Amino acid sequence: MEYLFFENLAQAGICFFGVLAIILVSRKNKWGFVCGLASQPFWYVTAYHNHQWGIMLLNVIYTASWIYGIYKWFSKKPQNLSGN
Repeated sequence: MEYLFFENLAQAGICFFGVLAIILVSRKNKWGFVCGLASQPFWYVTAYHNHQWGIMLLNVIYTASWIYGIYKWFSKKPQNLSGN
């Protein structure tokens, strides 16, 4: 019973933060990277409980990518997309 609760919570977290991240990043909103990073713990829990080691490896890469995006968008002046 407790396992099912945490599995459902992880799935809800993946859905909420993952969809929000994609929407925000596609709108060039820097907070999308934060939402993407917030979704990662839910991915780790799901991959671990279901013994999905390939997904676990991808999670490490995705986590690094979200952190890189946060670094680029929050610590540096955004570049002008028009090239001027």
